[in-house]
Amino acid sequence: MKYIKLSFAILIIAAVAQSCNKVIDLNLGNDSGKLVIEANITNVGGPQYVTLTRNVPFTSTNIYPPVTGATVGVSDDKGNNYPFTEISPGVYSNALLSGAAGSAYTMTVTTGGAIYKATSIMPKAVVLDSITSKTNDFDPKKHRREITVHFQDPAGVANQYRFLLYVNNKQVNAIFAINDDFTDGRYVNLDMNENKTDIFPGDTARVEMQCVDKSMYTYWYTLQQQQFDSPGGGVAPANPPTNITPNTLGYFSAHTTQSITLVVK
Repeated sequence: MKYIKLSFAILIIAAVAQSCNKVIDLNLGNDSGKLVIEANITNVGGPQYVTLTRNVPFTSTNIYPPVTGATVGVSDDKGNNYPFTEISPGVYSNALLSGAAGSAYTMTVTTGGAIYKATSIMPKAVVLDSITSKTNDFDPKKHRREITVHFQDPAGVANQYRFLLYVNNKQVNAIFAINDDFTDGRYVNLDMNENKTDIFPGDTARVEMQCVDKSMYTYWYTLQQQQFDSPGGGVAPANPPTNITPNTLGYFSAHTTQSITLVVK
């Protein structure tokens, strides 16, 4: 009798498990051909770049067709105009523009009979103090390392930051964006948790710190929340809120930048 009851219970569990094994069809869409603008103005002298491409379907390879023959320019709040020249398909550059903290910059892109504009204000630079390495808490063998960023946040000023991590000259895919809502005026020790890239002693790590305006922080923070290893496990993919009008994909960022390189111990 016990054997019969046990067999019956196993059959019920198997039936329930089978009923739960439902195929879910993810409708990822096939939207493509939209203009993608990636534009950065920094406080570092040298060429500034605007890249124009078209997006491709989700199921396609990551080869984005360049947008050629566009008219691209940037102006500042002092009345200066900087035309950008196409130096390679879809890549536009100006070698004379060097951004200044506190200045507002407006990008204008004309292509396909449409005019796209965006404005970004370059924040004051916050000094990147140092970067260090330590044992990765998630590595049971204690071989892997993680990078920590150290800096003093200015008191009484709203600051937003984006950090980029490079390991052996290769940028990791993780996005790091924070503001000072909970760290205003404090000394910040930010652990750059990145579990998809192995960092070991002897590797070379470089961290770039960008001070970004509020709209750009919202853009990067939204993308950060969509990472599967973000707090809460990530959210459903969606286009981040752009600062470009009319609405398209991408961003225009005027930001300060600085970097520190470390040989991991």
